[in-house]
Amino acid sequence: MEQRVHGLVILATVLVALALAIVPLPTVLAPLRPDWVVLVVIYWMLTNPGRFSMLSAMFLGLLLDTLSGALLGQHALALLVVAYFTQSFSLRIRVFPIVQMSLTVMVLIIVYQFFLFWIDGMTGRQVPLIDRWAPAIGAALVWPLILASFDGLRRETQTRM
Repeated sequence: MEQRVHGLVILATVLVALALAIVPLPTVLAPLRPDWVVLVVIYWMLTNPGRFSMLSAMFLGLLLDTLSGALLGQHALALLVVAYFTQSFSLRIRVFPIVQMSLTVMVLIIVYQFFLFWIDGMTGRQVPLIDRWAPAIGAALVWPLILASFDGLRRETQTRM
């Protein structure tokens, strides 16, 4: 049985992800910045789809569009696709070993980046290839840390309730 997570925990992780998405990084590290918002969406869609839905993913995408100055709806569409795939395959993904789960997250980030690439291509915006595809590698490397820290946070808040 799925245990309910307090909404403030989800809100806090979303706000931290949005902050990490817009914080400036050194030029050398900028291409490897994981897509923090996508990682948060994947995590909450896997662990608590009752509290974090497709509508939440779309709203978060619109916030990310606004914060990053992207075409309005670009990140929202890409996040909706990732949220849909995550929800559709969540029963399979949850039982994967951590390495296989990290590779699955990398594939989901590649799908996300492909949709951004496709929309950027239609609008004529050019993004260097390293800035487009390196975040998938960064996300796969960071996923075990996200999973461990969010699981610990979730367990901590559930024991207090």
